[in-house]
Amino acid sequence: MSDKIKIIIFFVFGFLSIAEAQQNDNSPYSRFGIGDIADDHFNNTRHMGGLGASYIDGYSINIVNPASYAFLNATAFDVGIFAKATSLKDNNYKSNIWTGNLDYLSLAFPLTNPINAAYDGIVRKYKWAMNITLKPHSNVNYNISSVDSTSVGKPFNRNYLGSGGSYKLLWGNAINYKRFGLGLNMGYLFGNMNYTRNVIFDDTDYAYNDYYSNDYNIKGFIWNAGLIYTDILNKGEIEKNKITPIKRISAGFHFNSNSAFSTSSNINHFLVQHITSGTDIIDTVNIAKDIKGKGKLPAEIGVGATYYNGEKYAIGFNYERSLWSQYFNEGSGEIKGSLTDVNKFTIGGYYRPDYKSYDNYFKRVYYRYGVYYTSNPKEFNGEAVNAYGLTLGMGMPFVFQRKVSSVNFGITAGTRGVNAPIQEKFVKFSLGVTFNDDEWFLQRKYN
Repeated sequence: MSDKIKIIIFFVFGFLSIAEAQQNDNSPYSRFGIGDIADDHFNNTRHMGGLGASYIDGYSINIVNPASYAFLNATAFDVGIFAKATSLKDNNYKSNIWTGNLDYLSLAFPLTNPINAAYDGIVRKYKWAMNITLKPHSNVNYNISSVDSTSVGKPFNRNYLGSGGSYKLLWGNAINYKRFGLGLNMGYLFGNMNYTRNVIFDDTDYAYNDYYSNDYNIKGFIWNAGLIYTDILNKGEIEKNKITPIKRISAGFHFNSNSAFSTSSNINHFLVQHITSGTDIIDTVNIAKDIKGKGKLPAEIGVGATYYNGEKYAIGFNYERSLWSQYFNEGSGEIKGSLTDVNKFTIGGYYRPDYKSYDNYFKRVYYRYGVYYTSNPKEFNGEAVNAYGLTLGMGMPFVFQRKVSSVNFGITAGTRGVNAPIQEKFVKFSLGVTFNDDEWFLQRKYN
């Protein structure tokens, strides 16, 4: 069986795994919007804080800016998994939880193989590449309880639970002409989310306990486009000495408009009175099936620049803005203006001691680093919920099927909600493997 067929089969089974997986996290911030939005950076850029707006690499995938596909030199198949330890704390309680899942599956390939051009002795003015990606888009998972009391001092519990999430299947294309790359991702968004809230009077006789649940599906079309410009800064030095390391800069821009989606909701609302004899009296408040609704995801924009000094090191910055103030969702009852716009700032890069070293493997390793700061779409007491984190990672090359591929391992440590009622701290361990193959679409020649 060829490697190409193996990759396709793995992609299909990965699709089924991601679509059925539940992450079982417990983040109260996933209650808002359509949940916690998943990071679109793969491990190679994630461990640099997130440089997706401008970062290009001939052997790794960057879906944040689809224009990056056009700079690929070989087919890349990337799969990522993660494990995450989260600590939640308020004024009275603290909880810890572990979670993990398959993170993403992605296949990207240049449709104009550079080896063909080298065999034919020609220089192509353009390159064309394509990408297919499956990954989570958002995650809803929380379980929160609070204790209150009635006017006569009887305690009761308020319980809030949420589960589910959304996923996206992307198809991307990009073209490179001279120093410019232009790309477009188009995709299908789908998923299911369940929200439950209960009021339970355990110590009050004949009280009516309140049970409310909203289970709804979401689906819609999403897209984003990007532009990347790159240029060599030391052309004069290279002309004088061909072995001079290339100093390069790349600047990128990606964006998408508001994306509409549709929902279908099932609502169940009951009042249940527990009688001491064990008999329950159920009073139906509302049962509604297949309620049609609509919503709108926010427009987003990102810009950034990255500087590369040969194979030695790179450093860059990134800025992203998401217009969550334009978001609304009839399926969950969230109105326009219930959330606020989000800003994210990133600085990061990598250091590689000596990529030509033959006697010291660790000198050929990418050592990645980054820091980021971002806000949350939900405010508390008029203040934005801040989040910040540190990323560290290693890109470790290895040879598979006579091709150089890589293992990307890293750690993200961060905190969210320092100025909010609930503080969240986490450590996320990410592992990804990128397999490269430069023989796709290769025209065989025989004498």
